[in-house]
Order: sequence, then structure tokens, then C-alpha cells
Amino acid sequence: MALNENRLDVAERILKPHLKEDPFDAAAIRMLAELAARIGRWRDAENLLRRAVDLAPGWTAAKANLAMVLGRTGRPAEAMALLDDVVGEEPDWAGHWNLKAATLGRLGDFEEAIGLYESVLERGPNQPRVWLSYGHMLKTIGRQADGIAAYRRAIEMQPTLGEAWWSLANLKTVKFDEDDLAAMREALRASHLSDGDRLHIDFALGKALHDAGRADEAFAHYARANALRPKAAPYDASRISGTVDRCIADFTSDAFAERSGGCEAPDPIFIVGMPRAGSTLIEQILSSHSLVEGTAELPDMPALARKSGSYPGNILQFSADERRALGEEYLKRAGVQRRTDRPFFIDKLPNNWLFVPFIQLVLPNARIIDARRHPLGCCFSNFRQHFARGQDFTYDLADVGRYYADYVRLMAHIDAVLPGRVHRVIYERMVDDTEGEIRRLLDYCGLEFEPACLEFYNTDRAVRTPSSEQVRRPIYRDATEEWRAYEPHLQPLEEALGPVLDAYPDAPAAFPQR
Repeated sequence: MALNENRLDVAERILKPHLKEDPFDAAAIRMLAELAARIGRWRDAENLLRRAVDLAPGWTAAKANLAMVLGRTGRPAEAMALLDDVVGEEPDWAGHWNLKAATLGRLGDFEEAIGLYESVLERGPNQPRVWLSYGHMLKTIGRQADGIAAYRRAIEMQPTLGEAWWSLANLKTVKFDEDDLAAMREALRASHLSDGDRLHIDFALGKALHDAGRADEAFAHYARANALRPKAAPYDASRISGTVDRCIADFTSDAFAERSGGCEAPDPIFIVGMPRAGSTLIEQILSSHSLVEGTAELPDMPALARKSGSYPGNILQFSADERRALGEEYLKRAGVQRRTDRPFFIDKLPNNWLFVPFIQLVLPNARIIDARRHPLGCCFSNFRQHFARGQDFTYDLADVGRYYADYVRLMAHIDAVLPGRVHRVIYERMVDDTEGEIRRLLDYCGLEFEPACLEFYNTDRAVRTPSSEQVRRPIYRDATEEWRAYEPHLQPLEEALGPVLDAYPDAPAAFPQR
């Protein structure tokens, strides 16, 4: 009951003592794994589910849960091996087919995934969550009208399905009308509405009111939505600040100079920085080049950094051979996402900024591009964006400001100890001088200029991030000044940014002590 009501602290206090008394209760282990997954403790969730499957090898539900965790932690190929068993054991359970289709999408097999969704919906069309997932896949491959229709179909069946409302808003191209506003407000009044549905609808209403120019009302909905999120995933800003402190202390110019080697492959192009800073735009430009393949936001580099021990310190103890092996393992894991034989590929996980020192030590010939945008515009755009997972710092204006400042602080250190290693793209400069910035970007990557890079919006490829529809049209400057309408609400953000705000686009000469 506590788990169903999302009272996770209560559920944990019940489950852990019970499992001390009965460590072989597979059902309780599975429930504890679900709790761990809800708060982002994916490694714990995986270990618990493996234990549950060992104890009850024929328990299909536990295997399906394990497949879901593997998919969400960047190992869809492992998940697919499990799912083949799961759907074979329970072929009539639509949820298993839905999970298999989503996993195919993670592998980049979009057409097969869409075919699977259509097969599931043909057998049972009254499944709003399957329509929702189907809409996600259609959006990813650029079939926007069909995606919108799928989201609308899900809402018709379940008007309180918050994720469907937010998915429409998140396309950035859908304009809600007064009937939509009334329907969302009615859904918010539903007595049975979960926190998850409520926050999605508040985000969607915030976007609708933002588009209507009603900034104060929009901010109220964004604030309410964000206030609901830390219940399941509390964020501790000092952890990132502490990691940055240790990176600056450990990764000196001498530390890098004394550690040559690693995997020499030049294949990866990392696009790092803040979310909502133009990384998808840069990816779309580069993947329009005949020698570059776009993939996705790959979780592999953070996973390998943590696998190597306590990041950041342990990697400095590794030999050149050990560092080379880590680089080769990254290429092998990333290879699952590749669909062409182009010599270069892009990993655009923005959070990789924290692992730039690690990248330098394991893949010294990789290109690293820092996508940067005005701190107020970027940070407030993060506050307005509901991320499904992985960006817990965006829930609070002060937290997102401190995170941005920590990011600038580490990148300034990298610029000092490895001058010229990272190429920075300032979003506002890209808007003002698109061709010049693109030429400089290609030159850094060692690529000849190709006109297709200027017409990136015509590139026919799947895009899986919140900017999927924005990068399918020419560069626009609408978003660069949107934050100004919310300036009366942004004092906590400005205070957290400190000197980083005034110094932009450069880094400040000194950073305050935290």
C-alpha cells in the first residue's frame, strides 16, 4: 500500500526489516527494487532484481522489471535478450510487447518498434499508455502529425493522463486552445490524480500559458510542477560541487602531461554542457555531414567512470593499458547504437561535462564540444522542462543556477590545464553568425565544409531529445530572450549564478567558495 501511494520512506522502513527476517522473499525483493528505481538508484534496483530472478527463475514479472532497468541504464541489448523470454512466456500481456517496442527504440530499430506498437494496438486499441508510447516513437522519426494524433487518442481515452498532455506541449510546436486549457484544468481537479499526472499537467499548462504570453500564471504552474518532483528524487547540490572541487584538485596540467596513452581512436565526438543549451542543434548540424553519425545521449561514459572506482580520483591510478581498455569498452558499448559505417559518431549526453577529464585520459583523440547558452535563458529553460529522468538539479532555480556555475567552473579549469582541447559553441553566436560558427565547428572536428550542414533542418534522422521538432526547422532567435518575461521571479537563480552571470560568455576570473 505504501509503495502504491508513493510513500517511499514508509515502504523502505517496512521492507528492509522484513527482508532481514526473510531474505528469500522474492516478492519483497522485487518491491524494494521498484523503490530503488523510483529514486534513481538503478544499480541497487538491478542487483535486487537479479536476486529476485535467481530465487524465482520462472517469475516473468521480475524478468520484465529487470529488462526495463537494463534498458534505462543504457544496456538495451541485454534487455532484449530477457524480453524475448518474457514475451515468449506471456505472449498475451500487452505490457511486455510495449516494453519490447520501447527497447527496440533504444536500440535505434525505430521502424520495427513502430510495427510492434501497431500490432499491439490492432489487437487491443483501448490502451492509452500504448498510444502514448507509440506517439513517442512517431515523434522521434519525424512523423509529427501522426505523433500528435496518437497523443490525442491517449487523452481521449484517459483525460487525466498527464504524460500525454506534456508530450504534446513538449513538441514545442503545438499550440493549445481554450478547450485544451479547460480540459487540463478539469483534469487537475480529479480527486484520484497522482502526483506524476499532476506535475505533467502543470508543466503542460505552464507551456500553454507561456505561449499565450501569461508569464506570471505560467511560472506558478512551473513552480508547482517542480515542487512535486523532489519528493521522489531529492537533490543534493553539494555532491556535484564536491566532485568539481576534487576534479580541479586532481586533474592538473602535470597529471595529464604524465599520463599519455589511452584508446587512440578518434571516432567519438562528445557534445557536453547544460541541457537546453543547443546540443541537439549542434548534433543535427554535425550529423548532416557525410562522415558523422548521430546516435543519442549515451549513458556509457558516466557508467564507465563510476565502474572504474570512486570518480574522479581512481582513474589517475590506472595504467595506460587499463585506460585504453576503458576507451575500447566505451566504443564497444556505444557501437550498439550505431547504424552506419561513417567514421565519426556523436555522443550528446550533456552531463558528460563532469567527465571531460576522464574522456581525455581514456579517449585522448575524441573531439569535445561545449554547448553554452546565456545562463538565465538556459537555466530557466531547464526549470520549464520536465525531464523524464537524470536531471534532478532542474527542480529548483537555486539548484540549477549552482549546477550551471559548477559546470562553468570545471570547464574553465579544463581550458586552463588543456588549452584548446575543448571547442566552445556559444548559442547566441550560432544564431547571429550561423555559417561562421558552423565552419569553425567543422574545422575543429577536422571536417571539410559541406552545404548540408547549413541545411541541417532537412536531415532525415531520428531525434530523441526534447528539441526534436525545433531542430527540424531553421535556426530561430525566439528563445534567446524568453527569460526576460520571468525576470521578477528569477532572483534565486541570479544569486546562485553569482559572477558567472556577469562574466558570460566568458568564465569569471574567480569563483566564490561554496
